Amino acid sequence: MDGKYRANVRPGMQVGIVLKKDQRSGKVTNGEVQNILTNSATHPHGIKVRLTDGQIGRVKKIL
Repeated sequence: MDGKYRANVRPGMQVGIVLKKDQRSGKVTNGEVQNILTNSATHPHGIKVRLTDGQIGRVKKIL
């Protein structure tokens, strides 16, 4: 599944996100989706989500 489509991302899923501070390096942080912050159906860099630990980033992979 692709993290660029909002329909593929649901609260409670395990995902890998790239945080704003890690955009240059591309370091992926894994966690569970708490809520989805992107309103549009798609986004070229990935859907923005908040993890249960409060971190915010764009979905790069769905685990």
